[in-house]
Amino acid sequence: MSRLQGKTAVVTGGGTGIGLGAAKRFVEEGAFVYLFGRRQEALDAAVAQLGSSARAVRGSVTDPADLDRLYDAVKAERGGLDILFANAGTGSFAALGEITPEHYDQTFDVNVKGVVFTVQKALPLMGKGASIILTGSTTGVMGTPQFSIYSATKAAVRNLARSWAMDLRGTGIRVNVLSPGPTRTELALEVVGEEAMESLGGTTPIGRVGDPAETGAVAAFLASSDSSFMTGGEVFVDGGFAQV
Repeated sequence: MSRLQGKTAVVTGGGTGIGLGAAKRFVEEGAFVYLFGRRQEALDAAVAQLGSSARAVRGSVTDPADLDRLYDAVKAERGGLDILFANAGTGSFAALGEITPEHYDQTFDVNVKGVVFTVQKALPLMGKGASIILTGSTTGVMGTPQFSIYSATKAAVRNLARSWAMDLRGTGIRVNVLSPGPTRTELALEVVGEEAMESLGGTTPIGRVGDPAETGAVAAFLASSDSSFMTGGEVFVDGGFAQV
């Protein structure tokens, strides 16, 4: 397949997990991909996998200067941007009585503020036909014990897409949300644990945990012209977890 031939993509949180799964698929379909993340070792390993069609830029979505450096590199080296996958995120458990200002600030800074400025700063490089993909979550539409702050950030992301679809009216730029369910990523295993992750996957109608490659395939669809009549929407890649 070459649906993304000649396209330029940025994937935040691209060194591992769903971000890397999407980056692999983007490259397979012809795109050049910039991976953006905080851990240089993970970024280097990802670029080694992806080859000459990928480049890594280290930084945090919570730091405007880091985002400026990323987009300056994209502009200087590629001239513009066709695909933005705003995927970087974080989360940890805290029951209502255990939520701290630090927990709240960290989660909202990465998952909401980071998304806002990742997208805002990319817009000058994007034009007609460009696609913005935001990572949501099944938690954005479900109640999840001890996970209210993370869940609230993902509900916020969903509304950002709805509102931005209106803001972007007439530009030819589309924005959609990709919402994974239980997926085998490093972050998910760190937060939930192996046993709980497998148990969670077993509760889905499909009966298993998802693979980042499966989410990456849907990200490629949203990035391509195959989804040209989609904006402001949400696509669940969750094995039916939040659907039944």
